[in-house]
Order: sequence, then C-alpha cells, then structure tokens
Amino acid sequence: MKTDSTEDIILKYSARGMPVLRQYLAEHYCRQAAEEILTWPKGCVVLTTGFYVNGAAETDGPSGTAVVAKALQGLGYRPVIVTDENCKGYFEPERIETVYLSMQADDDSCRTLLRNLNPVGMISIERCGKNVKEDYANMRGISIREHTAPCDRLFELCEVPTIGVGDGGNEIGMGNLKDVIQEKLELTPCRIRTDRLVIATVSNWGAYGIASELEALTGKTVFSRIDGSHVTQFVEDFLQRTVDLGSVDGLSGERIVKVDGFERSVELEILSLLVSKLKRISHSEQNVRL
Repeated sequence: MKTDSTEDIILKYSARGMPVLRQYLAEHYCRQAAEEILTWPKGCVVLTTGFYVNGAAETDGPSGTAVVAKALQGLGYRPVIVTDENCKGYFEPERIETVYLSMQADDDSCRTLLRNLNPVGMISIERCGKNVKEDYANMRGISIREHTAPCDRLFELCEVPTIGVGDGGNEIGMGNLKDVIQEKLELTPCRIRTDRLVIATVSNWGAYGIASELEALTGKTVFSRIDGSHVTQFVEDFLQRTVDLGSVDGLSGERIVKVDGFERSVELEILSLLVSKLKRISHSEQNVRL
C-alpha cells in the first residue's frame, strides 16, 4: 500500500487549486526545501510571516513559523523573525528573536536590516508580497498595502538562498508560478520569487512539512517534540495564545481558533500524520539495521 508523502499530507483537503500547481514543482518539493536549509552554514536565518486580515494577523503563518524557528534552533541556527506590528508579542514567549519592520520602511532600511542580521538564508511563511500590479492584496483582491510592512523587499534585496511557503497565490514565493497562477487559477499572483517554493492547503502545514523533513534528514528531534512538549500541544497552545492576543481566522476574520476555516482538530490531524510518518521512517530504519 502506498504511503502518503509529506506533500500528500500537506495538500489534504485542498479546495483552492494548490494540487493544480503541484505538477509544476518537483515531486518531493518539501524535502528539497529542507535539504536546501541543511546546506546553509550555521548562522542567522530570517523568517517572515503575518498576513493582515480584518484588523489583525491571521492564524495561518505564525504557528508554522514558530515550529520552523524552533527546529532551526535545535539544529544550531539563529532564527530571527521579521514581521510587523500585527504580530506583536507572538514569538517572544517562545524565546524567538523578533524584529518589527515599519510599515513605512524603505529600501535603505531594508538593506540596513539585512546588513545587521547578515542572514545565511531567508524563509517566508504565509506573507503577502507585491503582486504583478505592484500592490499588496488579499484573496478578494482588496488592497492591504497600508497594513503590510515591505518584508518582501528583503527577499528581493538579499543575496542568500530563499524559500517561500504559500497556499493561495498572493504570498512571497508564488512569483515562481505567477504565469501558471494567472492562467489556471485566474488570480492576480504575487510577483516575488524564491529559490524554493512549498505549496500546501494551509501554509502552516507547509511549514510543518519542512520541519518534519528536517527531523527525518538529520535524525534529530526538532519537530515531533518542541521544548519538551509534543508538537501538537505546542501548536495548540501557540494558536490559543495568539488568538488571545487578537489573531483571527483568515477565512471568517473572526477571533477564533481556526486556521483558514479549518477547525483546530484538522490542524492537529496534519501534525499527527507528519509525526506518524516520521515514526514509520524510524521503524523502517531500525528494521534495516537489524
């Protein structure tokens, strides 16, 4: 019986056309993103997230970013999250360094930040980037420019490898497939490209997939358990805490513990499937050694 790949798991329940885009990516694009990260020298990795919805940051993005950041810490990197005030206070309780980029930041400010952080790589997880009309827009095509700091410029100005994670077409990294998105999904896509692109039904799930592949590739427990807790507990607690801070469901705009309209139970299901896949890999390797 065929075992679901990481890509199969993170594309479950898709209703927004991501399976259409899958054929334009490598078969194991999630693993390739993790392999890319492992080629980076130990140093600062900049991560960005935070998508403005109805006066706040949505729940999709931050928890996946926190999971990847904790995995990077476990592998000896220094993750630094660059976001805007919409995510104020989300990451500091997890002991993840955070920098808040001004909504009015210009190219000089972005270059100074890159020079000071000196990253070895950059990762975007559910972060709006400028589209082909030079605007920041949500999935309804409404401009959110006034509420979006130009984190995407960091990806254009940097000279290091980049990874983008998205689930709709308007996120940093989707510029890799902008022509396909315009033709097949009839959306106005983000134009910002990244060296690697990970697509998922929910961007959080793509981030979880990357972290699980980092654990599979290194044999280090950097995903299935975080700070002594099972990853499902870590994510559940993180989601609840950020909703308490004002985060909203990206579909309804309500301040509830849902992610892109999915109940928390679905978020935890995806995490559990990824952990189960890791256990099967570990069991198979043990049998081979025997």
